[in-house]
Amino acid sequence: MKASRRQFLKTTAMAGGALASTNAASLAAFAQSTKPMRLLILGGTGFIGPHLVKHAISRGHHVTIFTRGRRDGDLPAGVTRLVGDRNGQLDSLKGGKWDAVIDDSATNPDWVKQSTALLNESVGRYLFTSSTGVYYPYLTPKADESVIPHSNTIDEKDSEETYGVNKTKCEAEVMRVFGDRGLVVRPTYIVGPGDTSDRFPYWAARLPQGGRVLAPGRAADPVQWIDVRDLVAFYIALLENRRTGVFNGVAAATTVPSRQFYEAVHATLNPKATMVYVDDYKFLMEQKIEYSVPWIMLTGNNLHSTSVATSKSLAAGLRTRPLAETLRDTAAWWPTVPEARRLKPRFVITPEIEAQALAAWKK
Repeated sequence: MKASRRQFLKTTAMAGGALASTNAASLAAFAQSTKPMRLLILGGTGFIGPHLVKHAISRGHHVTIFTRGRRDGDLPAGVTRLVGDRNGQLDSLKGGKWDAVIDDSATNPDWVKQSTALLNESVGRYLFTSSTGVYYPYLTPKADESVIPHSNTIDEKDSEETYGVNKTKCEAEVMRVFGDRGLVVRPTYIVGPGDTSDRFPYWAARLPQGGRVLAPGRAADPVQWIDVRDLVAFYIALLENRRTGVFNGVAAATTVPSRQFYEAVHATLNPKATMVYVDDYKFLMEQKIEYSVPWIMLTGNNLHSTSVATSKSLAAGLRTRPLAETLRDTAAWWPTVPEARRLKPRFVITPEIEAQALAAWKK
């Protein structure tokens, strides 16, 4: 997935608190005591994984990770590490027993076929990390979990469709094998510290530089995201509460107009910068700016991509921290990223593209 309707922010305080419930409330939702679980995480050293491992351990659970062993992941002591590869090298998983597995790394249906077949008798439940990309093309407004995911590739050259279809097939395999022991969570844009993409971190890197900052999109375009820390807390809560079925990984409080998002970014990261709102889609397409996460141009197959329904997950306990907290923590983390990445980020809006667009917009 690449990457907007209420009143704009009036004060900096609103930027921090109006977009979501407090982090304290989020943590309180998962504070009930629970019997320790033996958890297997397929993955664990990427973006979601380290947050997931740390939260699970903080809840008293025992964690085993299965990775290729290429990254440390800065994980707590006590984590059991198994080495292998999703592409057929699963021997290290044989003979193990776990209460639940969290599949955090599969985009290939063949990988899921292999892991579900092997683990069917070894784990109690299987939680799969999918994506709202299964709803692509996004032609249904406020798509909820009852919408049938797109399962047939029509255009092989459309990478969004291919990705979504693969996730759909992965979901189907999990539910076929595990039935009512299966869980699927479909996150939207995942953001926060540790982000391995150069999408949302753009704002944390750009605002401190100040000056005129291009903010693309119509004022009322809805945007959606989820903080990685709230997502993993939701995962663990679903398992602790023995939930089953499918849930959208999008918090209700994060469906806001793009202008409100930008005002929060501005107020939180650098009030001295000047936001330049560019709302002309035709102009933006000419400048090759069609998305800047969490905003995406809402046209064609992406018409309703950022208005996915959230009520079921909210009722199941998903809570979201304030956007200001996510922004501040991402900005604090960005300077710790390896210098080579910070010097040559893969931002959609490069300094050259922004300067050219701002000059053309001024004319």
